[in-house]
Amino acid sequence: MVDVGVIVPLKSFARAKSRLRAVAGLDVDRLVEQLARAVVDAARPRVTVVATDDDDVARWARGLEAAVVLAPPGLNAAVDAAYRALGRSVDFAVVAHGDLADPVGLGQFHPEAGVTVVADHRGTGTTVLAVPADADFRFSFGASSRTLHEREADRLGLARRTITDSPWRFDVDEPSDLERVGP
Repeated sequence: MVDVGVIVPLKSFARAKSRLRAVAGLDVDRLVEQLARAVVDAARPRVTVVATDDDDVARWARGLEAAVVLAPPGLNAAVDAAYRALGRSVDFAVVAHGDLADPVGLGQFHPEAGVTVVADHRGTGTTVLAVPADADFRFSFGASSRTLHEREADRLGLARRTITDSPWRFDVDEPSDLERVGP
């Protein structure tokens, strides 16, 4: 059986989702916490590590019985710190963003050999990424992350698979993404 650890990078709930803060009447802090909780819950029974630079988020994650890595600021630095912390205690690290609209099934995901990239619904980003724990992988979340992660797999000589039709392709970044989130 392949052992999988899940990394959920999170910044302060109060600083997250600046593009959603202009939506009148939307409690963005609450929404961000709900989305993140759903991702952490969906990752069970896998070892789940929340990577954050925020003490309040760290306390919140420990309350959900997730491991915590207090990481440097920045998404890629946080993911890298958690990836290194997992080390070889698992065979694969699965990075799952804390704003997935529908994270159901993360805890049952069995990555194939090599790197698996789940492209966002726009086709350019990465919402979920599975990487062998023993690879010296360089994470490149942000603009064009799908292509950058595919190139990194190629650089390392790892087989890669890109999934474009997963329910995990939907994250919540823009006001138009809110229609994917239940009441």
